[in-house]
Amino acid sequence: METREFEGLIKVLKQLNRRQCARLCEELGHLAAQDRASITIQSLVTPCSACPHCGSCDLYRHGWVRSLQRYLCKACERTFSVLTGTPLSNLHHKDKWLKYAQSMLRSETVRQAAVTAGVHRNTSFRWRHRILALAKGDRSQHLHGITEADETYLLESEKGSRHMERKARKRGGSATKRGISDEQVCVLVARDRTGQTLDFVTGKGPVTKAQLRDCLPPVLDKDSLLVSDGNPTYQYFAQEIAITHEAVNLSAGVRIKGAYHVQNVNAYHSRLKNWLNHFHGVATKYLPNYLGWRRGIDTRRLNTPESLLRAAIGIFPHSSMT
Repeated sequence: METREFEGLIKVLKQLNRRQCARLCEELGHLAAQDRASITIQSLVTPCSACPHCGSCDLYRHGWVRSLQRYLCKACERTFSVLTGTPLSNLHHKDKWLKYAQSMLRSETVRQAAVTAGVHRNTSFRWRHRILALAKGDRSQHLHGITEADETYLLESEKGSRHMERKARKRGGSATKRGISDEQVCVLVARDRTGQTLDFVTGKGPVTKAQLRDCLPPVLDKDSLLVSDGNPTYQYFAQEIAITHEAVNLSAGVRIKGAYHVQNVNAYHSRLKNWLNHFHGVATKYLPNYLGWRRGIDTRRLNTPESLLRAAIGIFPHSSMT
């Protein structure tokens, strides 16, 4: 806009009544929020950004699309932005993303977050799992030293499914079989003494040696000391992969065995289950997303709307988790 046109606009604004001024402030607030979200996303772009279609770095700026810089790849002649190929691609209402991310940091339910951000509940649900699709990948690569491992069980849930294989349970309900059965989903949690945590959804029913072998060896150091409860599956697993193992017989009332215990991992189980109860049941197919969400809260690595938004497109805090 030219300076003369801008000065003319200022004169027109002085003629607005109170209601019109309030409406103008509201619209300017939306634009400011959209700019803030766009600036946060745009700040992730570097001069060496590669084309998501062919991987070439031979590209140049090519206008703007939905408040984001658009690029043209000279190799494949296709255009893209920083969101192309990410879970946030083709989502609208960027001005509400940061407010929605803040609602997630407060662990609001789908409906609560929808009210906070001013979107439909279906949009709230879609945004939640788009944001968590890559954010759940912010996890340790290795556990060191004394590592506690234990499993916890959650009732299988087909919440939201249109084709259920069993009769629906009211508000989650309860299992029809006693003890651990195929009605429950096993979540294996391993946690070292530095607080690094890894979790795995191993499937229905009790954890098996084969499942432990699939999950733990890639993340355990060779000199790690594995501590578990009295479940003999861990003992057989430790013998098979030749790592040191200590068992704490919780069923006999033993809580601490010298320097060994599983209180850290059990405390994490308690925090996880209390937090999941807040959502009145979580569909099993989305359970990995919620586990990643909980880890982000527990480690405080994703503690701002901006960091959560960056994690949604695969950019995590600089301090690496090893």
